[in-house]
Amino acid sequence: MATLNGKTVLVVGGTHGIGRAVVEATLAAGAKVHAAGRSADVAAGAVPLAIDLAAPAHFGAAVAALPVLDHVVFSAGARVSSPRFADADLAEWRLGFEVKFFGTIALIQALLPKLAADASIVLTSGVLSRKPSVGGVTKATLNAATEALGRNLAKELAPRRVNVVSPGVTATGSWGSGAARDDRLAGIGASLPLGRVVEPADLAQLYLLAMTQAAMTGSVLDLEAGALL
Repeated sequence: MATLNGKTVLVVGGTHGIGRAVVEATLAAGAKVHAAGRSADVAAGAVPLAIDLAAPAHFGAAVAALPVLDHVVFSAGARVSSPRFADADLAEWRLGFEVKFFGTIALIQALLPKLAADASIVLTSGVLSRKPSVGGVTKATLNAATEALGRNLAKELAPRRVNVVSPGVTATGSWGSGAARDDRLAGIGASLPLGRVVEPADLAQLYLLAMTQAAMTGSVLDLEAGALL
């Protein structure tokens, strides 16, 4: 198992879904973890940090008390729908970029003085960046922009490392709850080569790899149960 003993990690979006699974796995690997988000409901052992990616004016004050960071993970973003292009709401599209893309950029800028010389940053995109679909254009462009950001930052911030994790359909709370959610995810899973969707705990191990593999930078790491095949 990957070890992060003695390391300090910030997980943005660490209070729910994929980010919370990353927080739990990172704590289990021995790190001190700051879980950032709009909720104070964090995993046991994590340090809560109030951050809203839609409010960059507050980033300076929010990060001022942070210690030197060895790793930063971004898993937060605005929830956007999947309309056909002709029906896409530009206000919703802009919100997606303001939070997940421009908010991430602004927070990385604010965090630069806090990053260790060999720190890593892990961004989160999604399978739609390279899987065209009807109704996928909003999410696809946002995720593709995130992957381009990761590759360019890997060049500019070196020797600090920057990688991107690209999940497929993942069984988080964004799909709702109860039997209807389970049936929907089971139906999606049945269409995939592995016969199931991705679990947050599966993805957490990929984030750990991105944090601990010292020779990896500028990479996009897919975990999508075969959706790209």
